[in-house]
Amino acid sequence: MPNAVAERTAVRTYKNYSRPAWQRVLLTREMAIIAAVIGVYIVAAAVVPNFAAPITLTYLMLDIAAILLIALPMTMIIITGEIDLSVASVVGLSSVTFGTLYQAGLPIPLAMVAALAAGAVAGFINGFLVTVVGLPSLAVTIGTLALFRGLAVGILGTTAVTGFPDSWTDLATSKIPGTPIPTIMVLFVVLAIIFALVLHATPFGRGVFAIGQSSEAARFSGVRVERTKLMLFVASGTIAALAGIYYTLRYGSARGDNATGLELSVIAAVLLGGVSIFGGRGALHGVIAGVFLIGILASALRLANVTSDVINIITGTLLVISVISPSLLAWARSTWARQRGKRAAAGGAAPSAVGSAIPDAQPSPPQQKEEQ
Repeated sequence: MPNAVAERTAVRTYKNYSRPAWQRVLLTREMAIIAAVIGVYIVAAAVVPNFAAPITLTYLMLDIAAILLIALPMTMIIITGEIDLSVASVVGLSSVTFGTLYQAGLPIPLAMVAALAAGAVAGFINGFLVTVVGLPSLAVTIGTLALFRGLAVGILGTTAVTGFPDSWTDLATSKIPGTPIPTIMVLFVVLAIIFALVLHATPFGRGVFAIGQSSEAARFSGVRVERTKLMLFVASGTIAALAGIYYTLRYGSARGDNATGLELSVIAAVLLGGVSIFGGRGALHGVIAGVFLIGILASALRLANVTSDVINIITGTLLVISVISPSLLAWARSTWARQRGKRAAAGGAAPSAVGSAIPDAQPSPPQQKEEQ
């Protein structure tokens, strides 16, 4: 019995539970990003003319809808320690596939299915090269970025497919009746709930985090590492294709250069939202907040007549900050801990500090024997 009590007491000393529940929920990087989104929105609404207008909110969400969709599978891929830089070119490839098949006389729904299939095939190619051939995802997706974009541009050249039915283009830009919220956000919310449940409430999601912590340990624990990564790359390609269909209908144009450079915004938002570039850590609510933060900044700067080049510079700066900030915070924590240790040692408080850290420590076996 004493051993069982000691084991239950030891569990409570685990680092993640050493703080009150409200601190574990609120004092996180994800909540800091959410607070930053609220703060930036309030400042932009007060400073930038017409930023608080409902129409601005509508166009803000229309602009970030594709990024929000692609960020869902990208979050899970980066948590495993991999990356997919080809998503923007898959958007262009699916857009061209959709437009070309529609121009050839295929009905819109069937053209959509074919575009989604093209995205899934593109994702499968990435996943196969990473998981079966064993190539680094960074090198693979840089290569397929150029490959898929080249195919898209090669099919249509400098021309564009237009003339989509008004009923479909209007649907892509429509709003929920009585609100400024675009209808596309309903699809995003449904997918976000599905991805959040899979990532945070299923064995598959726990396997994703385990792979990011250590792929070898995850493999020995029974996680099918290669299959999991392959599924994620296929999901990434499929969702990117869905974003390509939305992109095409929203602008009423299928072009090979659609969404060029979109991968920068997606990856910046994912990393800014608290996902570690080294894998093993992240949460979808932080990523969603990161997308909105980048979208609000871009929208406010455009209304302030700031050029797109400056907006790209700001996005790139946020990406750099999101990559280096975890390392800086870890360095600051370790330095602060060392300074505390030195001060405690200088004041002769080290023994008492150690004793206080284990208040429920059990007496050693010899002591127990003597007491008996």
